[in-house]
Amino acid sequence: MAVLDPTACPRTVLICHDSELLNRHALPRWLASFTQLAGIVVLREPSSQLWKRVRREVKRAGWLGFLDVVLFRLYYRLRLAAEDRALEAGLLRELEQRYPALPAGVRILETPSPNSAECERFLRELAPDMILARCKVILSKRIFTQARTGTFVMHPGICPEYRNAHGCFWALANRDLNNVGMTLLKIDAGVDTGPVYGYYRYAYDEQRESHIRIQDRVVFDNLDALAAKFQEIFAGTAKTIDTRGRPSAAWGQPRLTRYLGWKRAAAAASRRPA
Repeated sequence: MAVLDPTACPRTVLICHDSELLNRHALPRWLASFTQLAGIVVLREPSSQLWKRVRREVKRAGWLGFLDVVLFRLYYRLRLAAEDRALEAGLLRELEQRYPALPAGVRILETPSPNSAECERFLRELAPDMILARCKVILSKRIFTQARTGTFVMHPGICPEYRNAHGCFWALANRDLNNVGMTLLKIDAGVDTGPVYGYYRYAYDEQRESHIRIQDRVVFDNLDALAAKFQEIFAGTAKTIDTRGRPSAAWGQPRLTRYLGWKRAAAAASRRPA
């Protein structure tokens, strides 16, 4: 586990959703193990936020595409969710044993939006060097500029090819197997368009693992490397990756037809001779 010199330890804030257990309970322990975790912004979104996402997806995919999305949600809930929840609970227990409990004094704000006025006041009071945003909401400039060194995301997809939502899923569905991974990037005014500091992968099993499991593991299997990279960023020695000239696309929600196509292709690939 990477440990920073306490005299040069960044002051950090985590933004996460209350419903995402690994981000809400494991990630703060990890972050506190090598930074001064000053606060956690816990998002409890109103139902109106869900309808905004529905409207965006309908606009992006059309009604037939949106039906495909809904069918996949039903399929996932009935066939895949229980196993993923069990794996998530096991990983959470493992990480809680690995990283100590949060120190006293870590402040917690519950808010419906990271762009709320109360969140802005909270961040201004804490004056973080770095913010780690593990949320599905695009941050306002007045929020992501509150951190002196920057606000960072661990995006589940390789950027710029797989920006926006569920990049690992779409790389797998497109059989772009070398681009299944996570991107550490600094937030700017675009959607996953900021400076890239690293790509993180692991030896996933596309036959047995769901896209949710893969999206979790590209982050949580790489915590030591990520801690080291954040140390470099804070010290000013980290280099960014030049992404100029590469294709760029923003993706949407997983669809049942694409999921079934991915799994058929994965099964076929496993039967081919090495």
